[in-house]
Amino acid sequence: MYRIINKKKLYAIMAADFIGNIIFLPRLLKKREIIKPDEIREILVIRTAYIGDVIMTLTLLKSLKERFKVARITFLTGTRAADVLLNNPYVDEIITYDPFWFYPSKKGDYTGFIRELKKKRFDLVIEARGDIRDILFLAWPLRARYRVSYGVGGGSFLLTHMVPHEKINHRVDYHLDIARFLGCNVSGVEWGIYLADDEKERVGKLLAGEGIDLGKPLVAIHPGSRKELKCWSPEGYAKTGDYLTEQGHTVLLMGAPDEVDLVNKVAGMMKKRPVVLAGKTSLRELAGIIGRCSLFICNDSSPMHIAAAMKVPTVAIFGPSKSVETRPYGKGHIVVEKDFPCRYSCDEDVCNFKNHNQCMKDISVKDVLLAVRKALNIGNSSEDKL
Repeated sequence: MYRIINKKKLYAIMAADFIGNIIFLPRLLKKREIIKPDEIREILVIRTAYIGDVIMTLTLLKSLKERFKVARITFLTGTRAADVLLNNPYVDEIITYDPFWFYPSKKGDYTGFIRELKKKRFDLVIEARGDIRDILFLAWPLRARYRVSYGVGGGSFLLTHMVPHEKINHRVDYHLDIARFLGCNVSGVEWGIYLADDEKERVGKLLAGEGIDLGKPLVAIHPGSRKELKCWSPEGYAKTGDYLTEQGHTVLLMGAPDEVDLVNKVAGMMKKRPVVLAGKTSLRELAGIIGRCSLFICNDSSPMHIAAAMKVPTVAIFGPSKSVETRPYGKGHIVVEKDFPCRYSCDEDVCNFKNHNQCMKDISVKDVLLAVRKALNIGNSSEDKL
């Protein structure tokens, strides 16, 4: 079962798998070796792109640490995502690399990087994405005794163990299924972005420096996303912010440095200017601020997964992306979306619907405010006041 929407990519990977399966047929016919935990000393987990996906991978780390008790766990990720792993008690080492197949503008020494990585002598390599490029260019060259991943993105002929994938599920469960396959206990999912005391103190000072009354309930709004088609309207976010302000909440507008203009546009539409923190925080400071909030409101984006990891109730607005796979994981979250059949075959880069981006345009302010009221348990005012 492939999980590839783009037909050109799908056909190319099917062809690569066909050729690969022929070349590696003798090895594929061999009996699969049992992975014995007490023989594993070095584990490499590979998840390089993107920040939100890396966050959803964090859920398998504790179970790996408990199953492979004598092993060191190294996590290979992209430079932008590395900060979410800092201070994680289940990771012994973080290695960063920005693959040229995901980040064409990044030009690193691939050959030298692999040469150095081989010196680690990993016993078990887990490629968590299920992507033929990661398997071919990162997992395969290391020649680890065990190479584990999915075949949903091609390249299974390069693995020693392929994790079965029979149905579409949430990405967190997708990663946990790797842990289950390895015999791990995943009954108690634990994940998060672990802030040190000095980081928490710095977040407090940052908020105090903005003149925020920490005694009032905070609600953070993030109107951006990595992909434009996933973004709800600035006008809608502004009206949502106005409603929250009228309800006595302090509204924080969050965003990355390249989202400052968007955030300022939302702020400029509001009746009372909110606290604008776009471009003023690091990724870990963002996590610390979200962790202090009563509610987080956003599109499908990496901060949405940060909020879920920090166990902060979230109202997430979904358009072209598939909430069954990437909705905020856990309890207390609400997804606002419309049922457009084309969403299930959308690659989220180009909208082919007759009315451009209609799946987002059809979501009204009232839809979002009903979700906000439910999340915050705001009382009995009638719906026609929204």
